[in-house]
Amino acid sequence: MTKTANTMWGGRFAAGPDAIMEAINASIGYDQRLAPQDIAGSLAHATMLAATGIITDTDAAAIKEGLVTVLSEIETGNFAFSAALEDIHMNVESRLKEIVGEPAGRLHTARSRNDQVAVDFRLWVRDQCDLADAALAGLQKALLGQAEVGADWVMPGFTHLQTAQPVTWGHHMLAYVEMFDRDRSRFADARKRMNTSPLGAAALAGTSFPIDREMTAKELGFDRPMTNSLDAVSDRDFALEFLAASSICAMHLSRMAEELVIWSSAQFRFVKMSDKWSTGSSIMPQKRNPDAAELIRAKIGRIFGANVALMTVMKGLPLTYSKDMQEDKEQTFDAADNLMLALAAMSGMVADMTANRESLKQAASSGFSTATDLADWLVRELGLPFRDAHHVTGSLVAMAEGKECDLPDLTLDDMQTVHADIRADVFDVLGVENSVDSRMSLGGTAPAQVRAQAAYWREKLK
Repeated sequence: MTKTANTMWGGRFAAGPDAIMEAINASIGYDQRLAPQDIAGSLAHATMLAATGIITDTDAAAIKEGLVTVLSEIETGNFAFSAALEDIHMNVESRLKEIVGEPAGRLHTARSRNDQVAVDFRLWVRDQCDLADAALAGLQKALLGQAEVGADWVMPGFTHLQTAQPVTWGHHMLAYVEMFDRDRSRFADARKRMNTSPLGAAALAGTSFPIDREMTAKELGFDRPMTNSLDAVSDRDFALEFLAASSICAMHLSRMAEELVIWSSAQFRFVKMSDKWSTGSSIMPQKRNPDAAELIRAKIGRIFGANVALMTVMKGLPLTYSKDMQEDKEQTFDAADNLMLALAAMSGMVADMTANRESLKQAASSGFSTATDLADWLVRELGLPFRDAHHVTGSLVAMAEGKECDLPDLTLDDMQTVHADIRADVFDVLGVENSVDSRMSLGGTAPAQVRAQAAYWREKLK
């Protein structure tokens, strides 16, 4: 049995879509979350239509009052969405007509669903950039709190996940503050570029009505209207940039989640996660699993996937609008939701976790972490070329390995068998605290540098 013609399509089609076509064509199941943006765009459009004399003030007043009512119904859960009406635009317009009657039909003057959805989605993504920025600022503050507490707590720095040189806990935390600040700058940059209005481009060619696009752009908080109607309705770069920034941010979150998983293990014992962010085992009572960190690490794949999916949707589309572009929203919604969830969880974990200062120091003192300090001492005090100093140090490391001890545990006699000029004051540079204290170069791990950087970030994040 066929359905009656969809009135949205007018007289062009004699019969409506069957159930399968309706299912593949409808987007109301997910684009209903664009309702606030859709109604904001319609309010701005109605105001402009009246100001330019395209519709009467009376009709505009009725339309705007009706739109406010529709938004209230949606927000209170009293709105009945219909898949037969396909999308949020037609659901709102249909209900508006029930409320205000004939004036509702004038709202779509000088507008198409093409520019309508473009402005709705752009407004929504712009809001997500602001939310991501705020969430990242919160995470930075949690990291900064950890950095300030442990500015002089010594821990091993790693390359290849092998002990490299001693660093401080505060320095490690501030590395993520820097990382997430770059993420904030990417969202801010994307937001600035997307802040142009497609409203008024109509279906693809503009309109013959004397609209004022500057007015609607200003009303919606855009910097200016987009200046090519073809580009205005076909552009989804704003969503792609948001997903690209989200993917890089997600990668950073995953790196930190991986460290928290490693650090909270019994083999490392660098941090203890609070009960809020850990789970137990159904069979092993001793287990304390860092499930929140693991789930962050996993959910990141959905954000990467959304980025690739939308790039794939867009890569083969000719100008201007194609129905393929309806697939832009589900992916972006899911990525945004998971990014915000991951940011919130990471902020909570960082704020609540407790670093084990003794375990950090013990680990920093093993694995020949001051070997570079020894090589630097040989260069500075004995005048050896660095490559020679590197060779001498390597020989001393091999000796320590053979004796199953660390460099500070070798005797002066041991060291002098490798190089006769080594003096007793070499031991001053072999302690991990002395090592980190000496790293006073800009951006170094010395506690004084860490505290200076922490003060800078505390002021910047006010």
